[in-house]
Amino acid sequence: MNHFIPRGYSPLLDLKQTEQAIKLVKDLFEVGLSSELRLRRVTAPLFVRSGTGINDDLSGTERPVSFPVKHLNGTRVEVVQSLAKWKRMALADYGMNEGYGIYTDMNALRPDDLLDNIHSIYVDQWDWELVISPKDRNLDFLKSIVRRIYDVLRRTEFLISEYYPMMEPMLPQQIEFVHSEDALAAYPNLTPKERERELARKYGAFFLIGIGAELADGKKHDERAPDYDDWTTETGGGRRGLNGDIILWNPVLEDSFEISSMGIRVDAETLLRQLALCGCEERKNLYWHRRLLAGDFPQSVGGGIGQSRLCMYYLRKAHIGEVQAGVWPEELIETYKRKGIPLI
Repeated sequence: MNHFIPRGYSPLLDLKQTEQAIKLVKDLFEVGLSSELRLRRVTAPLFVRSGTGINDDLSGTERPVSFPVKHLNGTRVEVVQSLAKWKRMALADYGMNEGYGIYTDMNALRPDDLLDNIHSIYVDQWDWELVISPKDRNLDFLKSIVRRIYDVLRRTEFLISEYYPMMEPMLPQQIEFVHSEDALAAYPNLTPKERERELARKYGAFFLIGIGAELADGKKHDERAPDYDDWTTETGGGRRGLNGDIILWNPVLEDSFEISSMGIRVDAETLLRQLALCGCEERKNLYWHRRLLAGDFPQSVGGGIGQSRLCMYYLRKAHIGEVQAGVWPEELIETYKRKGIPLI
């Protein structure tokens, strides 16, 4: 576990002030995101039935928390890891029209996640999904959505600074766009994480495009499941992918800071192609995948935006445990406490 305290770090808010500020951040951003993208709030499940294909497989290696339900004849259910696929099904079931969408508070457990300054086994994020036209399945449209979300980030940052003047706005006026192939070409001797760090330091905020497909060096920038984001569609110039991450420069941690993963979702053709590439074509027989292949789901774009991550960024916190109740090693709690940094 890689926990550290940045040199010279001291919280700008005490514990009670922090709890109040967390509520403010979440209220302001939620309203801003909903109004900007025309998203309606819906209630989301904490767990789903195993074996339906509804749960998010993330990179395909994480183990979901599962358990049998006594009064459902022992049927196993899984605590969600994210709602990437459930949301698209919900768009259809709610009958959402083109240009409108949904968002929800997603609470997940990821027991295999690394525990460090920015990771916990508990994940809280706004999961959102927007109905689009088939003609909008292109990179320009994806970039337009990213810019609108970034505008919400900047407006929220300004409002937070009005309540807490010591937290001066730092986000640049515009977000940059960098394809993962170009990141590799610019920094061929660095790891993907190191490339993100250099780009975040350079731009302050950028959207890294095309995560999941193999790059020119035969490696992937990062893993992505084959059945939600489209990471194989050709976008010109040997580039692929209609997905990516919003990454900021975090001045407290002096590092890159991913706050959102998002993308245009697979259509039937892309789903079959990506399942084949990942060697998991058997998934096409699962409930969720059968519905997509049958044309039950609308075309959509969607993603997740980390709630605790945003609170860390806006409130200038060094550890996710300062904004989220979690389980941490006792020695870590004591170390932070001695430094005047309370973990919730």
